[in-house]
Amino acid sequence: MIIIKTQKEIEVMRIGGKRLSEIMLELGKMAEPGTNTHKIDELARKLIFDFGGVPIFEGYGGPENPYPGAVCASINSEIVHGIPRKDRVLKEGDILKIDVGMKYEGMITDMARTFPVGKISAEAQKLLDVTKESLNLGIEEIQSGKKLSDYSRAVQRYVESNGFSVVRNLVGHGVGKELHEDPQIPNYINGTRDLVWKEGMTIALEPMVNAGTSKMFLESDGWTYVTKDGKLSAHFEDTIVVTKKGSDILTR
Repeated sequence: MIIIKTQKEIEVMRIGGKRLSEIMLELGKMAEPGTNTHKIDELARKLIFDFGGVPIFEGYGGPENPYPGAVCASINSEIVHGIPRKDRVLKEGDILKIDVGMKYEGMITDMARTFPVGKISAEAQKLLDVTKESLNLGIEEIQSGKKLSDYSRAVQRYVESNGFSVVRNLVGHGVGKELHEDPQIPNYINGTRDLVWKEGMTIALEPMVNAGTSKMFLESDGWTYVTKDGKLSAHFEDTIVVTKKGSDILTR
C-alpha cells in the first residue's frame, strides 16, 4: 500500500533530510586513503544522534542476521550494503559508496553518495558522473500525473548510452513511515504494471550502475552485493516528495 504523507509529515521529513545531507557531507570528508569504514560508521552514528535522529539501518533485517552498522559502506565492486569494518581500509583510487538512513521525529529519510578516494581512474570518474546525472535526469521526470516508467526510462537510457549497465535485482522504494514502503521503483523498464505519481508520495530514488555486467552475487555475510565480473559499481540516492509541479529533493 502506498502511503500519501500529510503536509506535517513532509515538513518533518524535510528537516530530517536536510540534517541527513549535512551528515553525509561530513562522512564524505572521510573518504581518504588510510581510513577504515568502521571509523566512518562511528562518526555517522554519533552525528545522527547529535542531530536528534536514530540510525535506521542498525538492526534492520530481523534477529537472525541484523545489519550491524549505521551506514552501508561499499567499496569498488561492492554495489550496496557493504558492512563497515576495521579491516576495510580505503586506498588511493578506490570509490566508496556511503548509504545512510535516519529516523527523525518518527519519519525516515534515506540517501547515498559515491565518493572518490584520492585520485581515481578516468573510467571510475565517468561512472560516478553518469550515475549522478542519471539520478538527476530521473528526478526531472517525477511529477504528479506522470508515470513511474518515465523515471525508469530516463535512467536506463542515459546509463546505457554511456556504455554502463543498470542493476536489475535492486530498486528504489517508497520511504517515510518505514524504511522500505511501496512502491518498488526500478531504474530500468521492466514491463510490469505502471504507476502514476500522486502528490504527497515520498520516495527514495537510487540508481545503482555497473561498469560491466548488471549481474551480481550476494557475499557470505548475507548483506553485501558485488558485481559478478568484479568491475566497479556506483550508487547515488535521494529522498524526494512528489508535487504538482514536479518534486522537492529532501536530502540536498
